Order: sequence, then C-alpha cells, then structure tokens
Amino acid sequence: MDTKRLYVDFHVLQTVPPSCVNRDDTGSPKTAVYGGATRARVSSQAWKHAIRKMFAEEMADIVETGKRTLKATDLVAGELAALAPELDDARLKKDAKKALENAGIKLKDDNNAALLFLSTAQARALARLAAEDCEEKDDYKKALKENPSVDMALFGRMVASDPSLNYDAAAQVAHSISTHAVQNEFDYFTAVDDCAPEDSAGAGHLGTVEYNSSTLYRYATVNMVELVHLLGAEKAAQAVRVFGEAFIRSMPTGKQNSFANRTLPDVVYVTLREDQPVNLCGAFEKPVRKSPEGYAEPSKTALKQYAQQVYACYADAPAQSFAVGIGLDELAPAMPLNQMLTALERAVKEKLPGNEV
Repeated sequence: MDTKRLYVDFHVLQTVPPSCVNRDDTGSPKTAVYGGATRARVSSQAWKHAIRKMFAEEMADIVETGKRTLKATDLVAGELAALAPELDDARLKKDAKKALENAGIKLKDDNNAALLFLSTAQARALARLAAEDCEEKDDYKKALKENPSVDMALFGRMVASDPSLNYDAAAQVAHSISTHAVQNEFDYFTAVDDCAPEDSAGAGHLGTVEYNSSTLYRYATVNMVELVHLLGAEKAAQAVRVFGEAFIRSMPTGKQNSFANRTLPDVVYVTLREDQPVNLCGAFEKPVRKSPEGYAEPSKTALKQYAQQVYACYADAPAQSFAVGIGLDELAPAMPLNQMLTALERAVKEKLPGNEV
C-alpha cells in the first residue's frame, strides 16, 4: 500500500443523565477545565475499554479480540495442549514459558513481568513452534508480531522488553468532555437494615455519591493506512465498521447500577478525510449556555457552525460525510445507524488504493 492518507473521523454528541460514568482516585466524576470552565470528562481509556468489552461480548462472532494479561503462559499452554495432548501440565507450562522467552517476553515466575496484549492466533502460532521444538528465536518473534487481532490493530500494543513487537494504534480516542460547564452534585443515601428490631431508629448505613449530568462531545479517528498495514484491506474496512458501531453504542459501566445512565447519541457525524484528522472540539471552547431546549440542540448548532467555519477557512472539507440523527443536515444527510455503517464500509473500500473509482 502506498502512502495515501485516509482517515475516518467520528464525532458524537451524547446526553448522559445524572451519572458517575468515570471516577477519579477520590471517587468523584472526572472533570477537566476547557475554555475556562469546568467540564464533565470521560477518559479515553474508559471508553476504549467499553469498546473492547462490546467487541468481546456482543460482536464475538464477527470481531477477533485479543487478551491483555499477565498470564500469557496459560494462553500459550492452552493452545499447546490442543496440539500435543500427550504432554502433562508441567511440561505444557515449561514449553509455553520457553516459547514466550524465545519471542522476547520477560517472565517473572510463571507469568509475564508486564501485561501483554496477545491474540489467539499469536498464542496458537507460538504453541505450534513449541510443539515442533523450534529453536529459531526469530521464528517466535515473527509469530508474536504477525496476525494481530482487530482490537490490537485499533488500540496498539506496547512490549517494554522488546519494542520491535509494538504496534502503533490505528485508532485515537479523545477524552470526552461536556459541551457546557458542569458542577458536580452529591446524592445522600441510606441503607435500611432489614433485620433491625422494631424499636431501632436510624439507618444501617449512610453515604454520599458524587455525580453530574451532561451533553458530551466525543471524538475518535481511525488511520486507515495503518489499519490496512496491520490487517489487510478487506479486514480493515470491516474493522472500521465494527469500531464505529462500538464507539457509537458502547458506554463505560461506572456506577451504572446506581444511575441506569445508558443512553444513545443525540447525533453522530462521520467523515472520510484524505488530508488529516480534524477534532471539532473547538466548537465548545466557549461553553454552550443553557436554553429552553436544553444543551443538546444548541450543541448541534455549535458543532455544525464550527465545522462549516473550519472547512471554509482551511478549504479541507471531508471527501465524504455521513450522519445519524437529526440536526446536522447541512453537513450530511441523516440515515439509520446500520445504513450509515454499511455506507461507510463501502466508501472506505472504494477509497483504499487499488479500489479507486
């Protein structure tokens, strides 16, 4: 593949009711100061974890996922057991450890010394080499470098003990921030002791939980050139589709049982760009003010106007645009989510080198 640039940008406005989606070390909802105002914030790590969880739980039949674990030895040993069932557990563990060490992974006792992101195909390839008593370390390194899972290609991999095994992430996910200023609030709650005597006064437990509500601006971008490099053109087009669906539909699970805050976006705007990714968070550098229509509607207006301003000033309008939801008709025609994802996958395939029309 040549060096042609192709990026898919996802812009999402999503209103979340009272909730504590992502907490800091004190238990408070995460915040950030932007444009001189305190905003609600959900970290990129929290949303990427939610995306990977959706891959594994709801899209397992179409998405290959890896495991980020300290127990890579167990994964390789499990694959080796299927190839060499005559080996006992001690021998399986020994051969699995040797395979990982040959590939450049540092071990501590029976586990790898640091978390390792490993695909099933890679664990199976290492096990096959171990079963064949291969002594070539380069073959083990190659096995650990090839055949990444979709989530590994999207989110990258860092192997501190051997940087040659790293993957650059094809996807970048921004910290989500509220389009408006927020002020955290406290919910005072009690828990009743069901077995307390009738003459007992008071609650069995008292406590508080901090929360806020907001309309969030969420942004992510996928570098299709990098994704094709790691997965190949056909799988890359499929991967950006499933990433888009998971990014749009997923939700981090912080305090979800307490607040039942699972929502879907108010509007989604997706662009194909052939120059560079463009985060449109500048639309909300000036906090959206409360209005009789709430925050979602004026946030749509701000996003639309800012995007048009950026395109006019820099003459870099997207090569193609899509939208889900009402309110961004001037930027892209609205369509249902599944229809948009199908159109996006088709457009990406057509834009990849070798498929141009």
